[in-house]
Amino acid sequence: MRAVVQRVSSAQVTVAGEVVGQIARGFLVLVGITHSDDVAEAAYLARKIVGLRVFEDDDGKMNLSLTDIGGAVLAVSQFTLYGDVRKGRRPSFTDAARPEQAEPLYQRFCQLLAAEGVAVEQGVFQAHMQITLVNDGPVTIWLDTATLM
Repeated sequence: MRAVVQRVSSAQVTVAGEVVGQIARGFLVLVGITHSDDVAEAAYLARKIVGLRVFEDDDGKMNLSLTDIGGAVLAVSQFTLYGDVRKGRRPSFTDAARPEQAEPLYQRFCQLLAAEGVAVEQGVFQAHMQITLVNDGPVTIWLDTATLM
């Protein structure tokens, strides 16, 4: 699994003109799933994200986690994180898991985040979404379970 984690002051996702997910301070997490991913990767990624110490303490140092600040997560499925552009200019998405595999694992990932004690909002799987965010910092972290586990 891959995730792009952005520290935000606020974020929301809109589908067909309707806000379907919205958070204040926390993380916007774009999540990609590949063929070999399973619940072990989802659980590892959820724990890693919730524990990331990238929020500033009273001394201005990035020392606090999402749970320390009472933050939330807006999780959005994004198969394009597995886009391969090594050949040509049009990305290949053959490394992205098929929707029938990816959607249940994405839903499980969101459940695992919530089980870690954070509020979780979601985008709509396979929908065309508009995401609005205020990137705080900016702080953006790229995580890939293939290199982390």
